[in-house]
Amino acid sequence: MTLAVLAAALLHATWNALVKASEDKGLDTVAVAAGAGLIALFVAPFLPAPAPASWSWLAGSTLVHILYFLFLAGAYRWGDLSYSYPIMRGGGPLIVTIAGIFLLREIPSLKEGAAIVLISAGILAFAHGSHDRRATWFAVGNAMVIAAYTIIDAQGARASGAPVSYTLWFFAANGVVITGLALMQHGAKVPGYFRRFWLRSLAGGACALSAYAIALWAMTQAPVALVAALRETSVIFAALIAFLIFKERMTGQRIVATCTVLAGLVALRL
Repeated sequence: MTLAVLAAALLHATWNALVKASEDKGLDTVAVAAGAGLIALFVAPFLPAPAPASWSWLAGSTLVHILYFLFLAGAYRWGDLSYSYPIMRGGGPLIVTIAGIFLLREIPSLKEGAAIVLISAGILAFAHGSHDRRATWFAVGNAMVIAAYTIIDAQGARASGAPVSYTLWFFAANGVVITGLALMQHGAKVPGYFRRFWLRSLAGGACALSAYAIALWAMTQAPVALVAALRETSVIFAALIAFLIFKERMTGQRIVATCTVLAGLVALRL
């Protein structure tokens, strides 16, 4: 399970890097959502439908994800990948851990709690230096959104009896909603952008869909807080991508942060 979630983390960092590298962050997030939705619509009819008990969770997650994509575009418009991404992803596990205790009655052991704190602290340590305040606010807002949809989708996946189908129908619904809102706001720019960058949109959508399907499956096998913390090790992959591709600096603090995250992973495996 751990290796699967780490693979999901790499996929998640990859599609975020694609958005960061795009010429229009807002339209690219829409294109990725549309690409994931098209793939989901093609595959979902061939799998068993999620149980009706999960449909309300699916609808709630679709609505919450509208904020996710808006905040994501804002964070990348005003901030570097190596700054915005850790804040968005690092705050989520701590919020999910606290919410999981009160809402899901999932109380981590001392070892698990220490690992979650180490991973979250390491992730947040990646973000440092002077940056545009707007990037910070968008990233912090998205950390709260990420925590919210993680709890919602964990419940939905467990109630569905078919976490992969739940994920596919979520991405199908999300793609329709996000694309519809973008069409109302941008009109013909949306299909024009998708025609120009259809391959990247489908690649990003495939990464996003696969990453989340793995994470939701894992949440049916293990406590939500642990999966959320493991998933956010994507920050390490994002830092490497930022360093190798975007030429963003790999500072001593980020090396220490990487070691802290790895210490948390080791603690989970002991």
